[in-house]
Amino acid sequence: MRPAAQNALLSATALYRAWGRVGLSAIRSSGFIMTMILIGLGTGGCSVSRNDASAYAKADDSDLTGSIARPTKNAPPTETDLAFARNAASDVLSKGDKDSSQHWENPETGARGSVTPIAQSYAAEDGRKCRDFLASYVNGSTESWLQGAGCQSSRGRWEIHTLKPWRS
Repeated sequence: MRPAAQNALLSATALYRAWGRVGLSAIRSSGFIMTMILIGLGTGGCSVSRNDASAYAKADDSDLTGSIARPTKNAPPTETDLAFARNAASDVLSKGDKDSSQHWENPETGARGSVTPIAQSYAAEDGRKCRDFLASYVNGSTESWLQGAGCQSSRGRWEIHTLKPWRS
């Protein structure tokens, strides 16, 4: 064999050996095992499953974090909420319609509702024209009804004289 042909054959053999050491085949068995473990951890996430229930914290209804205020259960309307409801009642009674309602909302507390007259007007003992109504009250998870009555003053403005929780 000529020296040039022999050098070419040696170069091809060396190239084949170098090419065989590229990729996963170049990794020894211990390196292969470690690579597979790292690939498994990387793609599988770091989750661990446990079957004992005592290992996890349990939240109780009485536990507070301090970041969220505990909603008061069936909290009565505030005076400002009642003022908004009275104003809406006066407005809806002034309309005189038998099938009308007036929405109200207190932007400070988030309370809202509507006022609806429930009966025809009647004459009070002092001769003033009066009318009863129901008002809804919603604040967060608290929902309730209020009942009230208003009478028309000598100037024509409806004045609310009763507004209290509704008893069915």
